[in-house]
Amino acid sequence: MKVAVSARGSTLESGIDSRFARCAYFIVYDTDTDEWEAYENTIAAERGGVGTRNSQFLISKGCGAVITAGNVGPNAMSVLKASGVKCYGTDAKSVKEAIELFKEGKLQEI
Repeated sequence: MKVAVSARGSTLESGIDSRFARCAYFIVYDTDTDEWEAYENTIAAERGGVGTRNSQFLISKGCGAVITAGNVGPNAMSVLKASGVKCYGTDAKSVKEAIELFKEGKLQEI
């Protein structure tokens, strides 16, 4: 499964960003292959529709789950839920730690 993590940087050692739609990067990690890619959030500073557009982007990348340290806005949540994407909260210190907690089934669904 591909999992998107809202991140402050572009590596697995990066901290988790509490701003889902306005995070600095999305790390998309494939739990089946352990491969990952970092995507800069180029629309973070735009005025409106950021949550919806980022949700659609993550769905287009094949993500089945999202992990963030903060909240997912109602519009973004609606788009994600409609596509069957589950959202999880975490207090992990790094993307890598959040992924490990996800793999172990230790994250709570938002």
